Amino acid sequence: MPRTGPGSARIAGKKPAKDKFTRREWKLIATHRTPLEVQRLVESIPYNRELSGQTCLSFRGVVRLNRAHCLEGALVAATILEQHGYPPLLVSIESQDKLDHVLYLFKEGSRYGSVARSRDVALHGRKAVYRTVRELVMSYFDPYVDLTGRITGYAVASLYEMGGYDWRFSVRNVGAVERLLQEIPHHQIQSSDRRYLTLHRRFLEYHRDHPGKSADYFPRDNWL
Repeated sequence: MPRTGPGSARIAGKKPAKDKFTRREWKLIATHRTPLEVQRLVESIPYNRELSGQTCLSFRGVVRLNRAHCLEGALVAATILEQHGYPPLLVSIESQDKLDHVLYLFKEGSRYGSVARSRDVALHGRKAVYRTVRELVMSYFDPYVDLTGRITGYAVASLYEMGGYDWRFSVRNVGAVERLLQEIPHHQIQSSDRRYLTLHRRFLEYHRDHPGKSADYFPRDNWL
């Protein structure tokens, strides 16, 4: 039964037919049917550090080049899970240091979860246990705090809002997706300075003792 979520009823869309995909692409779709399976897939793809310049790869681009940053991983999740009845919804998370994060948003019953790719293990996907998108986003607040990061806002976008724009198969950068996420109105998140400073001190201590290691001291109960 098709899932629903923000934007799915407002903007109609149509998933591509099987013959639009290469054999390799369709095998990924056929063998990754759930958000958990897609989360494991995007985690297995080497992180795209954009060493040769900024990119915004489509699903096809990620499959061909075998690398993905957070937005590219979200497009992989959107393309695969669309074929299994989930609408292509993304969440843009804004940070005070302009180093934003993008999630693929899904819904199971009345609860929200996410699929995500990140350099930081604690910023990967979440189980569908959150009552609202804001609650889901706030599950990322603590692990988002590093040397400069602090969540300040979020927004949800349906990729169907882009009409016929080719975010699935383009062999060029799909920068319009990034611009959409940057330009849509974001809900502001107000947070406690005391909470932030406590988290910041903890990160600095961890970073001092474990240089270059992703902070993994957060509860994992709701991680996908």
